[in-house]
Amino acid sequence: MYAQQNYNHPSNLRPQHSLNRPASGAPAYAASNPRNSYQQQGAHYQPQAPAGDPTLYNFFAAVDQDRSGSITVTELQAALVNGNWTRFDLDTVKMLMGIFDTDHSGTIDFKEFSGLWKYISDWQNVFRHFDRDGSGSIEGQELAQAMKSFGYNLTPSLLTMVERKYASAPSVGYGPPPGITFDRFVRACVVVKTLTEAFQRADTDRDGWVQLSYEQFMSMTLSAP
Repeated sequence: MYAQQNYNHPSNLRPQHSLNRPASGAPAYAASNPRNSYQQQGAHYQPQAPAGDPTLYNFFAAVDQDRSGSITVTELQAALVNGNWTRFDLDTVKMLMGIFDTDHSGTIDFKEFSGLWKYISDWQNVFRHFDRDGSGSIEGQELAQAMKSFGYNLTPSLLTMVERKYASAPSVGYGPPPGITFDRFVRACVVVKTLTEAFQRADTDRDGWVQLSYEQFMSMTLSAP
């Protein structure tokens, strides 16, 4: 199988991690107010707050509904919301867990959660930068500008595919997709980054063409979160 890709130089604007590691930033609309916390009656686990942001720890403790000292996928999804107050898509939550569950326990502790929160905060800044009309979602031209700034030279047809795949709701008739909410925007960017880097590893002479076996193609595709 042959494929071609034109490369641009990637921008430093997007957050960076093993899949995109965040820089500094303040949380805004990715979760409930971290100042709200509660105590659960009959709880047997009374964790002591570790070093770090006490406000963020209070939020972590509130999200940790079973008082286990770590957060599950279900607990995390219940805590994360978009600017329109819709919950994060489950696939995005699983992707975030996969990135920050560094000990592969299936849950995230407070240290891992701190990194996740920082990551989300920085992606919010990126999202706001490209959400030019302040609609709370990324549409056509905004998506094209975002991908171009990240160094991904996607054709109009590929951009349309990305927009439709990660749209917050199905397209109606022949109209444009309804836009990409924050959580889906993060996942779209991470998937494009993952697949582009996999292609670049196969494109050893950097001519924008690769020859892939079926095994290589499937491995490359399934590696995307």
